[in-house]
Amino acid sequence: MRTAVNTVIVLLLIVSAALLLLLISSFDRARAASMKLEQRLAELSIRRMGQLYHKAEGDFANMNYFSPQATDGGTLVQAIASEPPGLNPLLCNEATASNIFNLCSMPLAERDWEDPEKFRPALAESFTVSPDHKTYRIKLRKGVLWHPFTDPETGISQPSREVTAHDLKFTIDIIRNPQTNCEVLRGYWKDLQSVEVVNDYELLVIWSKEYFGSLAQTLSLFPMPRHFYMPDGKFDPARFNDDHKRNRMIVGCGPYIFHSWESSKRIRLERNPDYIGFAYGAAPPVKTRIFEVIALPNTRLQSLLAGKISMLALSAEQWVKRTDTPEFTSGKIAKLRYPDYFSYSYIGYNHRVACFRDAATRRAMTMLINRQEILDKLLYGCGTISKGPIIPTSVYSDAELKPWPYDPEQAKILLKQAGWQDSNGDGILERDGQKFSFTMLMISGSTTQQRMLLMIQNDLAAAGIEMKLQTVEWSVLLQRLKSQEFEACNLGWVTGFDPDLYQLFHSSQSGIGGDNFIAFKNPEVDRLIEALRREFDMDKRIAMFHRLEKIIHEEQPYTFLFCSDALLAYQSDIANIRVFATGIESLSFYINTGVDK
Repeated sequence: MRTAVNTVIVLLLIVSAALLLLLISSFDRARAASMKLEQRLAELSIRRMGQLYHKAEGDFANMNYFSPQATDGGTLVQAIASEPPGLNPLLCNEATASNIFNLCSMPLAERDWEDPEKFRPALAESFTVSPDHKTYRIKLRKGVLWHPFTDPETGISQPSREVTAHDLKFTIDIIRNPQTNCEVLRGYWKDLQSVEVVNDYELLVIWSKEYFGSLAQTLSLFPMPRHFYMPDGKFDPARFNDDHKRNRMIVGCGPYIFHSWESSKRIRLERNPDYIGFAYGAAPPVKTRIFEVIALPNTRLQSLLAGKISMLALSAEQWVKRTDTPEFTSGKIAKLRYPDYFSYSYIGYNHRVACFRDAATRRAMTMLINRQEILDKLLYGCGTISKGPIIPTSVYSDAELKPWPYDPEQAKILLKQAGWQDSNGDGILERDGQKFSFTMLMISGSTTQQRMLLMIQNDLAAAGIEMKLQTVEWSVLLQRLKSQEFEACNLGWVTGFDPDLYQLFHSSQSGIGGDNFIAFKNPEVDRLIEALRREFDMDKRIAMFHRLEKIIHEEQPYTFLFCSDALLAYQSDIANIRVFATGIESLSFYINTGVDK
């Protein structure tokens, strides 16, 4: 009898448990459905940015380019070919990393997008410059907050705290510390005398010499959070250099907060609800920014067509041959093309390698490469042949100076004069017993680059030069350049309005970790670069730049390839896209739902 009762009790317990699980499951499904409905309603609930603004007095960088009628919300997804090596801007100047960091940070001032000669206040409320251009008095805005974060070592949540002048001094101290891996940036601050903190909201930046770039250098300064990099109150340069966890995070004070980095998948940012730009009508309308890692160009395009990414920089071939699909012809996806004179591609020669040490050989290399054929066949005419590192539309560029022509016969004469000849008849030139043979690094997954380098390989082979190709991942390429373990590479640079060629071509920047990784050295170039830093007379600056441009043209430290057109494709519901003097500025974009509420 007792056994039967126990059996009944057990059965009742099992039934009760099953009912409880069913109820919990139903509750979970109901809650999930409710959350999904709430999310959908939130997506459909339209607010205009003007409703979120609390207009403050005064100026704020580029506030006039944000629309108060912009729709609030949405997600903007961009594709990146590979994940960046890190997100610490003082250690990594790779383009993707810089773009992501800039969305999360805020400099003292920004160039006006339409009138880049003017700087407008951002983190700084105001700034004054002494008559001798040496002393900058910066007054910070009050109430600008660091993003909250969870410490990657302790797991302790750190709340928001105010940005102060001490954080800016801390940033410069890091850059100038010889034990940090900030060689690239250190050169720009070599003439800085001191940074003096007057109080929490005011500092003096004092330069020891007159430096033309000191205005842009000072006002472009962004703060780094002391409490993030000094959790124990002490700064350790070695830990700063090698702290993998912290260097994969961003703690900023700008419009977006770093949310997460899923390795080999995506980096996610969320809009900062405490961003000071809300007070000035200059907060980004888009709430979420995602950078999807998609290695293959065709996969990136297919993701755009499927609506999985919002915008994509197309290759010239995609622009010409792949945009006749219904998604484009129906207007679902729009296109935009404009000249991008602020970037150029090049072939960099390691001057430590014997075959690249003389200018005549490098000039011959340029004249052997049929750049116009490459531009026409691979880039479909979407660009112009580059003649050097200065923006061709700039007043600093000599309009009379033209790119070296494609002239194989003249190139062969130059090579012969430089001592190259095929003495054993094997089809490869030699000099001093060494064959003219070198290895070009090629980025994995870049089909356009591969096709271009194969064309260049054929051009050079016809003149007796052997160029071997080695495919490497992007991160490996960057490390090889940093350690100077390469012979030749094909990359690009982005330049600015007031060019300072110190970083790329001054001999002092040719050490390990410097951006003059090709080891170009020319005493007159060094003198001109240094003199330009101290010259404020515009006529004299133009004359000096013309001379500098001519020397680089003769020396050909690089083979300057192309200034490619920017070819942008984007979902047509993205609004407020404009081509400014600075290019495209995505902060003011918004997702136009076509619905008002």
